[in-house]
Amino acid sequence: MKVIKKIEEMRKYVRERKGSKLVGLVPTMGYLHEGHLSLIRKARKECDEVIVSVFVNPTQFGQGEDYHLYPRDLPRDVALSERENVDVIFAPSLEEMYPEGYSTFVQVEGRLSSVLEGASRPGHFKGVCTVLTKLFNIVDPDLSFFGEKDYQQALVVKKMVKDLNINTQVVLLPTVREKDGLAMSSRNSYFNDKERRAATILYRSLKKAREWIEQGEKNSSQIISKMRNFIEKEPLARVDYIAVVDSESLEEVRKIKRGNIIALAVYIGKVRLIDNMRV
Repeated sequence: MKVIKKIEEMRKYVRERKGSKLVGLVPTMGYLHEGHLSLIRKARKECDEVIVSVFVNPTQFGQGEDYHLYPRDLPRDVALSERENVDVIFAPSLEEMYPEGYSTFVQVEGRLSSVLEGASRPGHFKGVCTVLTKLFNIVDPDLSFFGEKDYQQALVVKKMVKDLNINTQVVLLPTVREKDGLAMSSRNSYFNDKERRAATILYRSLKKAREWIEQGEKNSSQIISKMRNFIEKEPLARVDYIAVVDSESLEEVRKIKRGNIIALAVYIGKVRLIDNMRV
């Protein structure tokens, strides 16, 4: 397995190797976990060449967020990737991706990027779309693999790929969870034992919502209110948002039907987690 840190070297590798081969990209911010590894395994099954990018992207972090604290361990990521038969880790430096004088950004306008995460983290999706456009241009992947935990991000990226005629297919895979239901995230490493137990409240609230819906409750405001009350019983939890939305437009729905998405963001102590469930 190769570790490449320079853009031109990465481009040269792809040009020489691509030919008739199918190239898959798994974009990550590193500190790989089982969720990332599930994407890598799918890419390995579908593609001839598998490239994993490892880059903590500063432009998708807002002021006061955890960019400098975000966990980083490239040797660990390399070891895990080698076990999964990854062909290349692309791990550029900050200066390589955003050289001095950098001033170009990519923005998906409209509802997809302005609600939920877009409302809570202004500028977040501009940073995501900018770095992914750069990665797509550098790696030129036929397939790009993302997880459903970041469901809104996947919709935004699909829209960007379609609108800009980017030659990659976005592949979306199910959220990978711990045994107790907590969605896997690199930020889970921040928790002490008490916070880690409290963090299961997100998944437990989604399971409760499913139960209430199966029992006949179809009013979204009632479901949201019940979920909020349930979560607020956990002393360490603070709700950022809970929403029931259409799975394509992210429009809020009043009456819940099959296929809708229940999405939420909750602070556990100082750590902000997101999760979602399809009805």
